[in-house]
Amino acid sequence: MARSETTLGAIAYRPLTGPWSEALELFRFAGAPAPAVDQIDSGWGAWDGERARGALLAERAGTSAMLHGPVVVAPSDAPPETAFEIAGGLLAAVLEHAAGQGVTTLFTRPQGLDRIWVRNGFIPVPEAELPKALRGRPGVGLYGWRGGAALWSTMGRGVPRARAGR
Repeated sequence: MARSETTLGAIAYRPLTGPWSEALELFRFAGAPAPAVDQIDSGWGAWDGERARGALLAERAGTSAMLHGPVVVAPSDAPPETAFEIAGGLLAAVLEHAAGQGVTTLFTRPQGLDRIWVRNGFIPVPEAELPKALRGRPGVGLYGWRGGAALWSTMGRGVPRARAGR
């Protein structure tokens, strides 16, 4: 279980299990879209003692997963940076566990959290990269992450380069 210090104190990051009620309550409170309960494969939570402060959920399709969130609910008197610290901690926990779960590619909608995604190796990718089972999720834009030595390649998709300028 990973821990980090924030202005709230010690935040504990740990995997969540179904029925996902703590995570889904945070998504509802934040007004963020969440996957249907039967589509959730895994989740991670950020805890300040007994209180859930953040959550990140994932749907899975083979070796790929679509991340939903992170959603963070920090106290109103906490500095704005606290929410980013918690969101970054949640993502670090996901990346730590992804390879062990056989996930090699992660996707997410940026939600204005570009600095968190980019710092952790996510890059903008075209919608065509999404596996069919993960398409149609709400949001605009798509970021992707590949673990290990995997590289992105769009060769063979769309219009061949030789014809692109015609």
